[in-house]
Amino acid sequence: MTRSTRLFIVLGLALALVGGAAYAAVQVTKDRVDSAIPQVDLFGPSEEPSPSPSASSSPTPPAGADIKGPLNMLILGRDTREEQKGSPAHGDVVMILHVNKDLTSAYLTSLPRDLLVDIPAFAPSRFRGERSKLTHALTYGARMPGGKYDIAQGFQLLAKTVSKYTGIARFDAGAVVSFNGYIRLINAIGGVDIYVDQKVVSIHRRPDGVHRAVCRGCEHGYSGPRMTYNVGNRHMNGWQALDYARQRYITGSDYARQRHQRQLIKAMLTKALSMDLPANPTKLDDVLTALGETFTFDGRGRKPSEFVYALRNIRPANLTLVGLPGSGVFSGGAYRGERLNGDQTTYFAALRADRLDAWVKSHPKLVNTR
Repeated sequence: MTRSTRLFIVLGLALALVGGAAYAAVQVTKDRVDSAIPQVDLFGPSEEPSPSPSASSSPTPPAGADIKGPLNMLILGRDTREEQKGSPAHGDVVMILHVNKDLTSAYLTSLPRDLLVDIPAFAPSRFRGERSKLTHALTYGARMPGGKYDIAQGFQLLAKTVSKYTGIARFDAGAVVSFNGYIRLINAIGGVDIYVDQKVVSIHRRPDGVHRAVCRGCEHGYSGPRMTYNVGNRHMNGWQALDYARQRYITGSDYARQRHQRQLIKAMLTKALSMDLPANPTKLDDVLTALGETFTFDGRGRKPSEFVYALRNIRPANLTLVGLPGSGVFSGGAYRGERLNGDQTTYFAALRADRLDAWVKSHPKLVNTR
């Protein structure tokens, strides 16, 4: 199995696609945003919801004006195509978005899907707990009677596992993003501009975008010409952007893939904020339709449009991408998973204290600059 990552849209950044303009524009589109994006309970009934907006005198403040920072958001990307083939649910991408106290700066980092973690016991799926790869938390939590899987239930265990590893006691919002609709979403915003920082050769697609044919005995199970992304600035359409950020059989392996995923998120935000979507109803409908096919959201009782307003000041210039280094764990010559190299300890301590601005200044080599 390629374990190819299905990209996701970070919560606030996805909402910026339709809400990054002035508040007046957000007011026009907020009902359409809330109806387009599926909203489900991802954290479970035992979690306390975010406080509801308080009553106030006229004029009524914008919905979401009472959301205060700092905020921590958990994002899961999953491979729906594998599930359609009968495979169990897997968490292919896990990212954490931290927004500072005044909601003007954001920090995005990734956790390896194969990160070795302690997955706690989880009564809803009758899971007893064990040390395993992070991706398995979704699988173990999602199990239902009759061999079925509930992604929302699996997200609960994933969130508990990430909280245990990072020390983040509570996430303020969560999202699940699937492969379905992702290519359409990128195409809906007219593609993205990305700086390719190393040569990447696809194991999935031909240069014309067609999925490559399977070949027994060939490298990674594929044969024929391969789509190649050479170093330099490049405009990518939907399938190209997805394909580029999926590749992990490259220099830097999965850590390079994580970096490319974060770069794509920033490229999408940059492109989206250069557009006036509320002024273009046809384009807006295309984007909302694609979001609805791709994005599932839990705002802990708050609507997507409220986060649109709360995160309206997040821009590419104040979004910092952080790569936490790690390496493989082997036992008896067999690969067991990944472990981070120690920087995560101080990173998550700074995150919990809302002091990531100082942390990134003291760790410049771990910041993705492009």
